[in-house]
Amino acid sequence: MSQADLIYRILAIIFPVFSIVAIGYLYARQRHDTDMSSGNRINMDLFTPALIFDSMSGSNYELADYMHLSLGCLVVVLGSGIVAWPVARFMGYQWKTLVPPMMFNNCGNMGLPLVVLTFGEAMLPAAILLLAISNFLHFLVGQQLITQHWSIKAVVTNPMIVATVLGIAVSLTGITIPETLRLPIHMLGLIAIPMMLFSLGVRMIAIDFGDWEISTVGAILCPISGLIIAAGFIALVPIPQAQASLLLLFSVLPPAILNFLVAEKFDQEPHRVASIVLLGNLSSVLVIPAVLWFIL
Repeated sequence: MSQADLIYRILAIIFPVFSIVAIGYLYARQRHDTDMSSGNRINMDLFTPALIFDSMSGSNYELADYMHLSLGCLVVVLGSGIVAWPVARFMGYQWKTLVPPMMFNNCGNMGLPLVVLTFGEAMLPAAILLLAISNFLHFLVGQQLITQHWSIKAVVTNPMIVATVLGIAVSLTGITIPETLRLPIHMLGLIAIPMMLFSLGVRMIAIDFGDWEISTVGAILCPISGLIIAAGFIALVPIPQAQASLLLLFSVLPPAILNFLVAEKFDQEPHRVASIVLLGNLSSVLVIPAVLWFIL
């Protein structure tokens, strides 16, 4: 593949993603009363679980094939938190503000469309598995870091976790879902990714450069720490090439918007967390093409 072909392929991958984000941003700039809270809640409760279930249940899922990938995801998420904690202490930040956004990345809004455009539909179940693991850890560990209270109920009742378990169960048992039922589930799932990207663009209007210092630290630390940890894991653990490339892409994704929603809910410096999340997503315009160049 020539350099010109490679550049064209990278642009073909990132343009659909960032163009929808840009449309959301421009729309929100024109319509200042844009409120995505209800849409985001529906997306998390219905559209994304439908996408997860549709992908998982329609795949010939062999969990053993993804054991190393799942372990790599666990190592990247927890390892990023371990790296971020002393950085927060050294810089004088509240660690509850910096650590969770460094751990839990945007593997939903940005990760899923990037994976589909980069690796094709065949890799979507693996990407959804990473999303499920990240979300599981976010509810199991992330919220506990902030609240100091652990709730198994919040984990087992999360619609995305439930959809993942049910989808894998249907795949493993060989249950056939009637087409009249699968089609509306599939159609609902098609809404999820465009809405995620559009919502991310709407969030971009809230960027506040007043907290530029911690935001800049987060924008640099998040992809670098994740990439180093992922590369170290790949060097030590035998993992298929395609899954290794997927793990590298996963490791450099920017902080998830969910970090801001959780910080707002528990009043953990939400303005700072929002700045970290949004500047991190903005800087991914530079980070992701560079990593795609290396992967491809």
